[in-house]
Amino acid sequence: MNTQRAAEIAASPDMKNVTFQEKPVYIQHVDEQNETARIYALDNPEQEQDVSVNRLFEQ
Repeated sequence: MNTQRAAEIAASPDMKNVTFQEKPVYIQHVDEQNETARIYALDNPEQEQDVSVNRLFEQ
């Protein structure tokens, strides 16, 4: 995924199908300068992490 699309998804009020390591995730915030996203797995919202946006996939 590219940074612009990740930012669009993060700003969208609609839930999108995004995965990280084949697990559904929610994008909380995108740092466009560093090309990273703050995410959490839908089945484990307490475990937030920062990942490169190019490791995220939209289904």
